[in-house]
This record gives sequence, C-alpha cells and structure tokens, in this order.
Amino acid sequence: MFAVLSFAGALLVPASHAQAAYADALKAYQQKDWPTAFEEAGHLARQGKPRGQALLAALYAQGLGVKRDLELALRWYSAAADQGHSGALFAMGLMYLDGRAGSLDLKRAKGLFIKAAEKGHVPAAHNIGLIFAGAGGGKPDWKSAAAWFSTAAEKEFPEAQYNLGILFAEGRGVDKDLVKAGHWLSKAALQGLRDAARDYGIMIFRGEGVQKNEKIGAQWLLVAANKGDVVAQNRIARLFMTGRGVDKNPVEAARWHLLATEAGMPDPQVEAFAGKLSGDQLKRAQKLALEWRKTTGIRPPSGRSTLVVKGSSAEKSKSQ
Repeated sequence: MFAVLSFAGALLVPASHAQAAYADALKAYQQKDWPTAFEEAGHLARQGKPRGQALLAALYAQGLGVKRDLELALRWYSAAADQGHSGALFAMGLMYLDGRAGSLDLKRAKGLFIKAAEKGHVPAAHNIGLIFAGAGGGKPDWKSAAAWFSTAAEKEFPEAQYNLGILFAEGRGVDKDLVKAGHWLSKAALQGLRDAARDYGIMIFRGEGVQKNEKIGAQWLLVAANKGDVVAQNRIARLFMTGRGVDKNPVEAARWHLLATEAGMPDPQVEAFAGKLSGDQLKRAQKLALEWRKTTGIRPPSGRSTLVVKGSSAEKSKSQ
C-alpha cells in the first residue's frame, strides 16, 4: 500500500519555528477551526508563503472550511511545490497517483515523489520503492526498490523496514540474507506494524535468521493476532491446540480458530479439534471471541458474525 500520511501531519511544525501568522493558521487547523484555518492560510498563500499555500491546498483537497475543490488544491500545491515544499510535492504525487489530479500519471507521480524524497520526505522515498516494486503496474525493478526502501527504513519508516525485510528474506534486489531480514522485520514489529509482528514471530518460532525461541515467537504471533491478522490468528490457534510456545489451552485454540475462520481462513485440523470440545468450552470460546471483537472493533470481512464450530453441538442446536 502506498504511504499516505494525513497531510495535516506532513504540515505540522513546532509553532516556535513558524511565523506568527502561520502559527495561528496551524493552531486553527489542529483545533479543527476550519474557517479560521482557511482564512489564515489563504492570507499567507496569497503572500506567496509556501507553508500557507500547502495548508490551503490541503483544506481544498479535504473540503475543510471550504467546498472541496481538487483543481484549486492542485494549483496551490503546485505553487508551494515550485518553492520546494516537500509536503506539497508529496501530496501532488499522491494526486497524480490516484487520479485526483484529473488523470492517473504514474510517471509524474514518481517524479514528484523523487523530488520530495531528495528533500528528506521519508514517506515519499517509501512510495518510490513501491513503484519500483511494481505497485503501480509497471515491471518491477527490485534493486531500485530495495535502495529506496533502505533510504526510508534507515529513517525509521516501519512500512519500508518491513518491505526491505521481505526483500532480504526472498532475495529480491538484494542477496538473500535472513539475518538482515530478521533485523528489519524486528524494527518494524517494534514500531507496531502488524504484518511485521506476524512474520517476525514466524521467523523466531522457526529459528530462521534469528535464534529459535518458540515462546517468544508465539508472543509475537499473539501480538499480530490481537491486531486482526488472520494468519496469526490461525497460527496461534494451532499453538494453543498443541501447546507449542504457549500452555495448551483448548478454549483459547477454539477462540482464535473461530475468529480466523470468520475472517476467511478455515482450518480443518483445528476445526476437528474444536468440534470435540464440550458445549461449555465452546460457549467460553465464543464469548471470548465476541469480547475480542467488541474490544478491538475489528469486524470480519463479510460484516457478519457467526462464531460457530461446524459439527459441534452448538451448531446442531442452532440449526434445529
């Protein structure tokens, strides 16, 4: 997925380093006082101040304090970009990437991202890596993708750290190196990236590129499972079923299996195991699964909740 930071974040700078007028505009933006933000940003933009122009463009692009107008947003982003504003260059790149600029133009988007990255814009460097990896539909250039991911990864951008780790794991654009893969996946996992937590957990569990430790591997899989990763939910269900890396717990196995199945990843082996549990155990598993959904707010892709083990007494009684 392309890195799309909320442009507010790209614009935020400490007020002590901004001119008083820009500080007022920024404060209004942060407080969601859109009319004031629009008025102050417009005043700065008409004076030719790039930060004001970029902020005004963001307001037009999102329809905040003014009617949404992508043409005007692009015009003001362009004015700021002409003065070297990296956030404006990045935002314009996104507009050409998704067609909001009037047409899809991957080549132009990449050129804008490169200009932004050359000015130190880290998400732009990551997006260039994605384009070279073929995310825009072009032929992959894995060596270039790895180089750009590395640029962003070194600046602690978690998605770039994850993607670079995957390239090292697969040997795409770089020599295959599971140690380096583990290094970058761990950094992304520690920053809270769900996919990284899953893959790093699997590496630790298997001892690939890192010291084997089934207990720690299981802990990382549980982190990813709690973030809604269906693969991790399935794997942790199997671990609770067999007692590898965790204490054997049939109810927890059924709980995570129910969630994984509901999210589109059934597992006949765990299904057969769960089908042999008592009615009380299944009710507890269903309750835990429902509580997890309520707490996390994560719904299954279908939007509907079933949480019933096929062949179980609960399913049979429900169908009668």
